[in-house]
Formats: sequence, structure tokens, C-alpha cells
Amino acid sequence: MTLTEILVAVVILALLLGIAFPAYRGLQSRARATQCMAHLRQIGASLNLYAGDHGLRFPTMVAIREDKNDDQPALDTVLAPYVNEGDQSFCCPGDHKGLCEKTGTSYLWNSVLNGQRIGDLNFLGITKNESGIPLVADKENFHPSVGDQVNILYGDGHVDKNLTFTVD
Repeated sequence: MTLTEILVAVVILALLLGIAFPAYRGLQSRARATQCMAHLRQIGASLNLYAGDHGLRFPTMVAIREDKNDDQPALDTVLAPYVNEGDQSFCCPGDHKGLCEKTGTSYLWNSVLNGQRIGDLNFLGITKNESGIPLVADKENFHPSVGDQVNILYGDGHVDKNLTFTVD
């Protein structure tokens, strides 16, 4: 083998790696977004279990808290007994800002629904269509590679992506 052939082989390998690496990163990001959706489904199941133990009513929790040491009822404290996977269900795998470590969860609760009875939900005038009532959502767009959207758990139990919104 000549030096020219070796250089050509190295250049071809470098090009292939240059093409494959971004594709791998995109695939990895989509996998994190899918795992996030699974966490939201788990939180939805835990909300149903909680409601079953409390007269079919949702818990009363803060939407978000600044620090996980705050003594306020939040997703990770109220629903912890109902989640199989422990604290990891409350942490989005794409949470690169460390919000879960700081606040206890990567997700926010729609506190307008505090104490409301399942089946009689009322959110901004939406009463009959639970598929349009958001329950829990990503705190931020943790999955920018799959679009400018956040994952949201809705009242009927389905999880979908929606346009990005921010909470101040």
C-alpha cells in the first residue's frame, strides 16, 4: 500500500465519520425526547393512582418551585409514592440545565387543576374535551433537535409535543 492510498482511506473515513456523528447525535436527542414522553406517561399514571386514593380529585400542588428544599407540595413530593421509577420519573433526560437537581423535577404542573375532580375538569373554559387540557409539561424546551416544542401530558392521558412556552 502506498502513502497516497493510505491518505485516501483516511480522508474517506474522516468524511464518513463527519456524516455519521451528527446523525448519531440527532438520534440520541430523539431518544431522550421519547424517554421524556414515557416519564410524562408515568406521571399521568401516578396522578390517576393518587386520584383513586383521594376521591377522584387531583392533588393541590405548586406549578413550580425554586428549590427542591422548599416545603411546598410539588410533583416530585406528592406523587413520589405512586411512581415506580423513583426520582428519575420526574427528571427529563434532556434537562441539560440541571433544573431537576435544583427544583426536584423537570416538569411543571398545571396548578389551575388543583383539587379538581377527574371527569369534571375546567381549564380556561374547556370542560368537555379532556384531550385539550394540559396537566404536566416540560419546564423548558429540552429537546431542540426535534423542534421548537415541549412535551405535554393531557387530561385524557396522551402525551404530545406543543409549541414552546416559557414560565417566568
